[in-house]
Amino acid sequence: MSHDLFVTRHIGPREGEIREMLETIGVSSIEELIEQTVPKNIRLKEPLKLQEGLTERRYFRKILSLAGKNKVFNTYIGMGYYDTITPAVILRNVLENPVWYTSYTPYQAEISQGRLEALLNFQTMVCELTAMEIANASLLDEATAAAEAMVMMYNLRSRQMAKAGVNVMLVDEKVWQQTLDVLVTRANPLGIELRIQPKDSFEFSEDVFGAIIQYPNSDGEITDYAELVQKAHEKDIKVAVATDLLSLALITPPGEWGADIVFGNSQRFGVPMGYGGPHAAFFTAREEFKRHMPGRIIGVTKDVHGNRALRMALQTREQHIKRERATSNICTAQALLATMAGFFGVYHGPEGIRIIANRVHNIAAFLADEIEKLGYRQLNKHFFDTIRFAMPRHVKREDIEWLSLELEMNFRYFENGDVGISIDETTNREDMTWILEVFAKAANKRWPVIHEYPKGFHIDKKFARQSDFMAQEVFNHYRAETEMVRYIKRLEHKDISLTQSMISLGSCTMKLNAATEMLPLSWIEFNGIHPFVPKNQARGYHEMMEELRRDLAEITGMEDVSLMPNSGAAGEYAGLMVIREYHQSRGEGQRNVVLIPESAHGTNPASAVMAGMKVVVVACDKKGNIDLEDVRKRAEEHKDTLAALMVTYPSTHGVFESSIVEMCGIIHDNGGQVYMDGANMNAQVGLTTPGIIGADVCHLNLHKTFAIPHGGGGPGVGPIAVAAHLVKFLPSHPIMNNGHVGINAVAAAPWGSASVLPITYGYIKMMGAEGLTKATQIAILNANYIAKALEKNFGVLYTGETGRVGHELILECRHLKASSGISEEDISKRLMDFGFHAPTLSFPVHGTLMIEPTESESKQEIDRFIEALNTIFDEIKEVENGSSDKKDNVLKNAPHTAHVVTSDNWEHHYSREKAAWPLPWIKENKFWVPVGRVDNAWGDRNLICTCGSPKEYELMNEE
Repeated sequence: MSHDLFVTRHIGPREGEIREMLETIGVSSIEELIEQTVPKNIRLKEPLKLQEGLTERRYFRKILSLAGKNKVFNTYIGMGYYDTITPAVILRNVLENPVWYTSYTPYQAEISQGRLEALLNFQTMVCELTAMEIANASLLDEATAAAEAMVMMYNLRSRQMAKAGVNVMLVDEKVWQQTLDVLVTRANPLGIELRIQPKDSFEFSEDVFGAIIQYPNSDGEITDYAELVQKAHEKDIKVAVATDLLSLALITPPGEWGADIVFGNSQRFGVPMGYGGPHAAFFTAREEFKRHMPGRIIGVTKDVHGNRALRMALQTREQHIKRERATSNICTAQALLATMAGFFGVYHGPEGIRIIANRVHNIAAFLADEIEKLGYRQLNKHFFDTIRFAMPRHVKREDIEWLSLELEMNFRYFENGDVGISIDETTNREDMTWILEVFAKAANKRWPVIHEYPKGFHIDKKFARQSDFMAQEVFNHYRAETEMVRYIKRLEHKDISLTQSMISLGSCTMKLNAATEMLPLSWIEFNGIHPFVPKNQARGYHEMMEELRRDLAEITGMEDVSLMPNSGAAGEYAGLMVIREYHQSRGEGQRNVVLIPESAHGTNPASAVMAGMKVVVVACDKKGNIDLEDVRKRAEEHKDTLAALMVTYPSTHGVFESSIVEMCGIIHDNGGQVYMDGANMNAQVGLTTPGIIGADVCHLNLHKTFAIPHGGGGPGVGPIAVAAHLVKFLPSHPIMNNGHVGINAVAAAPWGSASVLPITYGYIKMMGAEGLTKATQIAILNANYIAKALEKNFGVLYTGETGRVGHELILECRHLKASSGISEEDISKRLMDFGFHAPTLSFPVHGTLMIEPTESESKQEIDRFIEALNTIFDEIKEVENGSSDKKDNVLKNAPHTAHVVTSDNWEHHYSREKAAWPLPWIKENKFWVPVGRVDNAWGDRNLICTCGSPKEYELMNEE
C-alpha cells in the first residue's frame, strides 16, 4: 500500500504535462479553463466539507476496521439469498481480474468476443435448467425480473384484451415478500391491478392478463402448477414463474409444464450474497416472445469472413432507444455476475450441479426428519432446500432465536411463530449438529452428533426432473482447474478492457478502478452476509453506508440519499416515483407531465413512461443547448399538470449551459420539480452541485463518476439524492428498516448492491474534497485538450459560449462520410486496429462520435489516441482523393484479424503493415481482434441465443 496521497495515483497527467496541455488549449491555468467552462453563477463558493484524503495504506486500515465490525454467521434465512462457494479459480481470475471488471458493455462486438461467449454460456445454462427457449444476458435482481415479466405479459395482451382494458394480474401470496413490494411499486403507475392471494383462489376471469407464481414457493413448498397453467392458457392468460435455479437440477423445470416466462436469481451459482447484491437475475421466455424480451440478448452470427461471431442481438439489447415508446428502461445488465454464474456452470457441469443440489436436498430432508423427532411439526410436504417448523406448545420462537444467535446462526422467523431453515451448498456435518443442538435444547431433549453426510432422500417422483440438461461441450470439458483457468484466459484475450488501453466512451466515464478500492469485495466480512440478518451483525456496513450517504449528500448539495437503486436507469425511475409521490401527497396527483429535452438519454423518457408520466419533448437550439424559450412555453402550457423536468448537466452534448438556473426556476414557478440525470456528475464534483443549480432530486451513477467498474455491462449502482422536502418519500423496504418510510421498494435488497459500495466509499475517502475537485478539473482539461487536437481535422459539434467543452465532446464525422463514403462506424472499427475501443457511436447525434477521456488517463495515452484518430483522418483523405480504393481500403475492411493479415492470400490495395501496424508503437502491444466485422443482420434473421445448438450449425452450413 502506498504512503503517497491517492490522488497522485488516480490522476493521469503529471504536473509538467498539465502545463503542456494548458498551453496547447491556450489558457494559463486550470482555474482559467474552469472559469471559461463552468458558469460563475453555479460555482461553489467554498470547498466541499469532506474529510481530508487518505493514503492508500490509511484507507486500507480503515476499511479493514469496518470489515471487522461485520459478523459472519451461518445463515439459513433463504428468501432468495444463499451462501455459496465461489470457486477460487473464478474468484481470482474473474471477480478480481481487471480485464473482466473494467471492460465496457459489448456494443463493439469485435473486441468483446470473450465476455460475449461467457454471457452466451450463461444464457445457455439458464435455458437448459429452466427448459425454456430463449434467455437474456441477465437483469438487475429477481424483483426487477418479476416486474419486467409483469410488464411483458401486459404488453403481450391480445388486441381484444387491450381494447377491453384488461389490467389485472394475479400474484401468488407465496412469492418473496421483497418481490411483491417491487411489483406493487411498478404496477401502480401503469394502471395494473395486482390481486395478491393464495394460488388456490386464482380466478382466471375476463379482466386478468397474467399470473405470477413461485416454484418452490416462499415457504419452500413444491407445488404442481401444470393444471393452473393449463387453465390460464385456455383463457389466453400468460403465466410467469419465479424459480430457484439450483432446484431445477432435481425438480421438473417450468418449461416442461407450460410456463410462458421463467425468472429468478443466479446468486447461488458462485456469486457471494454481499449483503444483497449485486447479483444477476435470469429471465427466460418462449421464443415467440423474443421481441418483447427486456434487457440484452447475446446471439450468434457470422463475421465478414464467414466465421462464427457473437454480438448483442435484436433491438431488445437497448430498449430505451425507443424512448417514450419503450416498454422497459433496462439498460444495465449484471454482466460480471452473470459471467461468474456462467463460469460456475462451466466448471461444475451438469454432474457437479446435480451433486450440489442432491447434497442440499439430502441435508434438508435429514434435518426435517430429525427435528420432527424432537417434537416439532414440519409443514412442507414436498421441498427442495427449505423446511418450515411449527413449535411444540412448550417451545417459543424466541427460544430458538437466542439459542441460534448464541451459536452464531440465523434462521428465518415467520410472523405466526414458525421457524424456517434453508440449506445451501456450504452447509456441512458440523453445521447440521449445531442446528439440531438448537432445536433439541429448546425442547429440552438430547440431539444426535452427525458423523457422515445423509444420503438416500429423493424428490417425490411426481416432481422429479427426468430430462437431461447442459449437454453442450462447454459444460462437460473444464473440470481440472488448469483447463478452467486456460479457458478463462482464452476468453480474456478476446476482449479490450482498461488494462489494454483507454476507453473513450462519452457519457460513460471509464476511469481507474483502483486496486485498493476493489480489494474488500473479496473479503468474507463484506461478501458473506445475508441482507436480512439483524443489523448488529452488519455494523461495519452500516457505519460505511451512513458515511457514504453523508458524503454523497454533501457532494450533491442535497439533504439525504437512498442507496437502493441498483442501476442508473433504476435511479431515474426511483427519482421520478419520489416526485410522483410528493405531488400526490399535496393533492396534486394530476401532475404527470415530464419535460424532456430531445438531447436527453433514452432512458429518461423510458423511465418517465414507466413512472406513469406523459413525456413532452423540449427542443434544442442549433448549438445543441436546450431551448430556454421552449422550456418556458411547455412549462406554462402544462402548468396545471407539470410534474418535472428531466435534465442532464452538463448536457448530453458535453456543454455547461448557462441558462440552467433560470430553467430550474421556470419549472418551479409552474409547480414542477427538477430531476437531474447524474450521468455527467464527473464534470460537477467539487465545482458545483445539483442542489446549487436548482435540482430537487438527482441520481448518481456510482459506476461512472464514483469509480465502480462497468464489468462488461454491470454492476451498476444508481442512488438518488433528494432535497429536504422529498426525504420522506425515499424508498422503503418490506423486510428491513432501511431508514426510509416513503414509496415501496424499487429493488429486492434493502440497500441495493451493497457489496460494491466500498469501492465508492474508498474513492471518496482517499480522494477527499481537494482530490475530487482536481479529478473534475482534469477531466475537463483532458476533454478540451482532445477537442483542441482534433477540431481542425474533424470538428467539434458543440461547445459552450467561450468555445470550451465540458468533460466530453462530440466529434463531427458527417462531412467525412459525405466526401469519402467513410462512416463513423468505419472509424470505430478502424480504431480497433490501433488497439482502442471506439468512442460512443452515433449518440446523442447520429453520424458522430462522443469522446470522454476521464481524469485517470495519462497524457501519453491521450496523445496515442489523438494520433490514432488523426492517422485515420489521413486515411480517410486518401479515400477522398482517390489514392485509396473507395471499397477496398483499410477503413471499410477494418478490423483486420491476425488470420487475414498472415494469410497467403492477400489481394488488397494496401499493405499488410498498414492494415495491422499503422503506427510504430502498436507493435509493442498489438491487440488482435478475434473476428472481422460482424454481420448483425444475419444474426437477427437467424436468431441463435444458446451455444452449440444443432440449429446453429445447420444455418452456418446453409450459407
